[in-house]
Amino acid sequence: MGASGDLAKKKIYPTLWWLFRDGLLPEQTYFVGFARSDLTVDAIRTSCMPYLMVTETEAERLSVFFARNSYISGKYADDASFSKLNAHMRSLPGGPEANRLFYLALPPTVYHEVTKNIKHHCMSTKGWNRVIVEKPFGHDLQSSEELSTHLSSLFSEDQIYRIDHYLGKEMVQNLMVLRFGNRIFGPIWNRDSVACVVLTFKEPFGTQGRGGYFDDFGIIRDVMQNHLLQMLCLVAMEKPASTSSDDVRDEKVKVLKCIAPVTMSDVVLGQYVGNPEGEGDAKLGYLEDPTVPKGSTQATFATAVLYVHNERWDGVPFILRCGKALNERKAEVRLQFTDVPGDIFENKCQRNELVVRVQPNEAIYAKMMSKKPGVYFSPEETELDLTYKSRYKDVKLPDAYERLILDVFCGGQMHFVRSDELREAWRIFTPLLHQIDKEKPKPIPYKYGSRGPSEADDLVQKGGIEVDKEGCSRNVSDPSSEDSEECEQETNNDTISQEADVLATNHSERCRSLYVKVLLGHLQGETTC
Repeated sequence: MGASGDLAKKKIYPTLWWLFRDGLLPEQTYFVGFARSDLTVDAIRTSCMPYLMVTETEAERLSVFFARNSYISGKYADDASFSKLNAHMRSLPGGPEANRLFYLALPPTVYHEVTKNIKHHCMSTKGWNRVIVEKPFGHDLQSSEELSTHLSSLFSEDQIYRIDHYLGKEMVQNLMVLRFGNRIFGPIWNRDSVACVVLTFKEPFGTQGRGGYFDDFGIIRDVMQNHLLQMLCLVAMEKPASTSSDDVRDEKVKVLKCIAPVTMSDVVLGQYVGNPEGEGDAKLGYLEDPTVPKGSTQATFATAVLYVHNERWDGVPFILRCGKALNERKAEVRLQFTDVPGDIFENKCQRNELVVRVQPNEAIYAKMMSKKPGVYFSPEETELDLTYKSRYKDVKLPDAYERLILDVFCGGQMHFVRSDELREAWRIFTPLLHQIDKEKPKPIPYKYGSRGPSEADDLVQKGGIEVDKEGCSRNVSDPSSEDSEECEQETNNDTISQEADVLATNHSERCRSLYVKVLLGHLQGETTC
C-alpha cells in the first residue's frame, strides 16, 4: 500500500529486493504494489534504481525480481478497488492458498479506510495475514488509542506489526545480548553503580524542505517518544523469562509503567537558526524553510530527564537528547558510572562510561582509567574499544528494514511495538505535548552546526552527569566525536601541568619545569636532576 510514495521507493522496494537477492524469501514470493497513481512496474523500477545498489552480476536476478512484481491502481476508500486487488492476488500462482503481508506505507489519515478494506476484501482464507503499520502511531494518547482500537477490531495482535526501524538497528538489538549474555555487567547495572544514562540522537542537517511535515509533529513526537524511549526500555528492563516476543515486551512495558509523565521543568526545547559562518543550508534557520509556517514555535531540539521509579533505577536520571542541525550525526546509549569511593589520585580520575554507538560506525566501548605509560605514575583516561568495522571487517550489517521485514515473514514480533507498550509511551509524553501545543513556548535558538542550546547542559548537570569547566559535556565525548577533540584541546595544558606536579614530587622546581618541557615535546632523551 502506498507503492508510489517515497518510503516505498527508497526503503521498501530496495529491502524486498535485497531479501529476494540473498535468497531469504520463499522463491515463489510475489510483490503487488497498490496506490492511487497511474503507474507501471517499469516506472517503479526506474524510480527505485538509485536505491537498489545493484551490481553488474546481479542484473539477471534483478530481472527475475521485477518479473514477480505487479501494480494495481485504485482508491483507498473504494471497495471495488480492493476487490480488484484481491482478484489480482488470487490470480497469481498459489494465490488462493498464499500467505499475505500488507505494508501500509501510507499517511495515517487513510489508515482507517485501508485497513477496513483489507479486512473485508483482501484477507487470505487459508494462509496467514499480517499488517505492517508505519509510525506515527497517532498524535497523542487519545489518537493512538483510537487507532489501536480500530486495528484490534479488525486484526488480532499477532497480525499487527507496528514498525519502529530503530528496533532493527544492529546495536539496538545488541543491547539485550550485551546485558544478559555477560556476567560482568549484571552486578553493576543498577542505581548503586550507574550515575546516569544518556540516550542521544543527533542529525547534522535541518528539515531540508520537509518542514511542513516536521512542523506537524516536532522532535519529541518524531524521535524522543519512540526511538529514544525504545532504547531506554532495553537499557532499563529486567531480564525476560525467555527471548520470546511477549516475554521481552512484557518487561519493556513494566519499565514504561514506572516512568511518570514528563513535565516542562524536565525539558529544554530549542530551534535552530542560521549560522552566518556556515555554508549552503547551514546559513538557513528553521523558520527560513519555505515549507515551515511563519512564526512557528516547533522545537527542532529537545533534552528531557526521565526517572524509572523502581528498585533497580530509583534516583538515576535517564537523559534523552535529540535534535536537528547539530554538529554531527550520532545515535548512542551512554552509561556513566558513579565516582570511585575513597579516591587516592587527587581527583584526577574521570568517571567510567560504557557507550553503545548505534550510528554511524557501530561500536561498543568502555572509557576507563589506566596508568599513563612511561615513568609517570598518574591515571589517564583510555578506551576498551570494539568498533565493528575493525573487528568484523568482512561482515555486512543488514539494513534495519531488512531485519524487520524478514522478522514479519518469520512471524517474530520481538522488535515491534505492542499496543500496551504504545499506550504507556504516549502516557508519558502526552501531557507535555498538550501543554506545548496549547502554550506554544518559544524554543531557545541555537546555531546550525552547534551542540544545541547551552541550557540543555545546565539541565544535564542537574541530572548528575559530569560537565567540565569549559562546558564540554563528557556524555558526548568519545574517540570519534568533534566535541571530544574540542574539549581535549581546551584541557590539554591543565593535564600537562598536573603530570608535571606528579612527576616532580619530592624534586626541585627546576625539575618541574624540565618535566613540563618533556611533556610538551620540547626536549628529547633523558632528563636528570
